Amino acid sequence: MEPRILRIVYEAKQRDFADRVSEATRPDVVYVTDLTSCSQKRLFRLAMPLLSFRFEPPMLLGELVHLGLERLLEQEGWVTELEIVKHYEVDGVRYELRGRADAVRIEDGRVVEVVEIKTARSIDKPLEHHALQLQIYMQLLGAERGYLVYVTPDKIVEYSVDPGDVDIERLLAETVRNTAHPRFEWECRYCPYRRYCPYARASQHQAEH
Repeated sequence: MEPRILRIVYEAKQRDFADRVSEATRPDVVYVTDLTSCSQKRLFRLAMPLLSFRFEPPMLLGELVHLGLERLLEQEGWVTELEIVKHYEVDGVRYELRGRADAVRIEDGRVVEVVEIKTARSIDKPLEHHALQLQIYMQLLGAERGYLVYVTPDKIVEYSVDPGDVDIERLLAETVRNTAHPRFEWECRYCPYRRYCPYARASQHQAEH
């Protein structure tokens, strides 16, 4: 039997990936997610972007969960998929920091709350890189409240995250200078570039990704 619906989904993912490749390979563009992951991974993405294309059930499930929850929040007046662009300079080079907040609540023209949606196999506490990503969004948007919402096979749990004191300029410098490889001990286990990476570590602590 021809996989009719699956082919539609696959082709949609291919188009979305193709649309993003030109931006994702610009050396002057850094994503917020780059600041929360291995700096070498960004260099591989710039040089070999096709290796990052993945069409796997967990990722598709995560995207569907995002779409569903974002639609519900939109009905309650939240703004979803808010694009963020800020400019910074590192070593005399101007970089464009880009991100996309899953959902924000705006009062009197100001972002007051930010929501980040994640899926996982299981969860017991907010994961450090997820909390850091949310805190970066909060700082960029000037929000005072943030929420991490996890959806797992057996529960949906929400964590409140404080803005914290995130040094975005330091994280950006570590990223573009490639001095944080990996940023977290568990990253290599899940990295699509691990077979090509001079910094890949053979033994990693298991963690959700």
